Amino acid sequence: MEAILIKTAQLLLSLSILVVLHEAGHFMFARLFKTRVEKFYLFFDPWFSLFKIKKGETEYGIGWLPLGGYVKISGMIDESMDKEAMKLPPQPWEFRSKPAWQRLFIMLGGVLMNFLFAFIIYIAVLFAWGDMYLPTQNVKYGIVVNDVGEKIGFRTGDKILSVDNQPIEEFHKVIPTVILDAAKTVQVERDGQKVDVEITGEDLALLLKSKEIKEIWEERLPYEIKIGKLAKDYPAEKAGLQVGDVLGKIDGHAFEFYDQFSKYLETKKNSEIEMEITRDGQRLTKTVAVNEEGKLGFNPAFINPDVFEFKTIKYGFPESIPAGIKRGVQTTTNYLKQFKLFFKKDTKAYESLGGFATIGSIFSPTWDWEHFWSMTAFISIILAIMNLLPIPALDGGHVLFLLGEIITGRKPGEKFLEYAQIGGMILLLALVLYANANDIIKMINGTF
Repeated sequence: MEAILIKTAQLLLSLSILVVLHEAGHFMFARLFKTRVEKFYLFFDPWFSLFKIKKGETEYGIGWLPLGGYVKISGMIDESMDKEAMKLPPQPWEFRSKPAWQRLFIMLGGVLMNFLFAFIIYIAVLFAWGDMYLPTQNVKYGIVVNDVGEKIGFRTGDKILSVDNQPIEEFHKVIPTVILDAAKTVQVERDGQKVDVEITGEDLALLLKSKEIKEIWEERLPYEIKIGKLAKDYPAEKAGLQVGDVLGKIDGHAFEFYDQFSKYLETKKNSEIEMEITRDGQRLTKTVAVNEEGKLGFNPAFINPDVFEFKTIKYGFPESIPAGIKRGVQTTTNYLKQFKLFFKKDTKAYESLGGFATIGSIFSPTWDWEHFWSMTAFISIILAIMNLLPIPALDGGHVLFLLGEIITGRKPGEKFLEYAQIGGMILLLALVLYANANDIIKMINGTF
């Protein structure tokens, strides 16, 4: 429950920051071109607001419906659907009275702000924390594969070599590369031989349904463990095991890897095992019950914490600027590739579309500022790209009409814009309902 509250708090804080900055982008360009802004709101305020204050021509406030935010620009057909104001003669300070190129910049202001903010965050994150990752070649024991990985064709013990014969420097970017580049093969070392694992459209669909890489595979770890933490009222505690006990043979079986030990416990559910341990240099044998889940109730601590050699890159401020920009461009490119998958029938990417619960799940269950800001930058880029979609209720719809006006010299009729806005809002509402319904279905099925 605590983890859910922390994730929810991070989601609300992140979205609040991004919504305010997005609307500030529209606001600044509107004021730059002397266009009146009637309202500037975080969240929507149908019927009433939680807070409001008027300064100059603009009312600033916080609504009660946390589904975004808005600025109400005079003389513009937007989500407020203020038809009465549009019936009056155009005024010099109104949006509709401004040249098309100025209106275009006003509509692009939010998107530009989202992109700029994301790039600034990436620069700051790299400067403050640097970049640490696990090189693929340092996963020396190979991978542990789950059911999804096995269906695709991977095997426990495989060592990842390349994707479509192109080496991938970072281990945790292997699966994203496979998905985003629609890879055809992954090269692995298996039993000393190089093997091509073919990736089909059905395989990509399985990968897209997996929320995390660990649902497909994990790094294989050696069986050199000790007890790091005991769960209260679980078999390990009841049997007298203690933090720091080093595990040895189980029922006389010696294990080379930790996953072999875990699988053995699965075969001993609701029974007992004889566990050899070393405590303060003395060898002991303990009889321990295995519960119905195949668990003993302890967190493992690895005797050699540096079993994998991570690579850390530190950046000075001048170096962090091009590195942050590069990461921003790469994130944008990768998201566009991911977006394209929704239009490929065989990947069934539309089934993985998620709502607020899915967005919230990407945050850490503990408050980690590095992860928070990285995720905020990622969501900022998502908001920028989604707002550029040519749907009338979004910035991209307004931009599309404005570009048409600039090219043809003809302005769309206000009635047409009104109907387009209504149609766009209905489409957006349908997409929001579909995405959140997907979340609910996943929760019911236990796959979230």
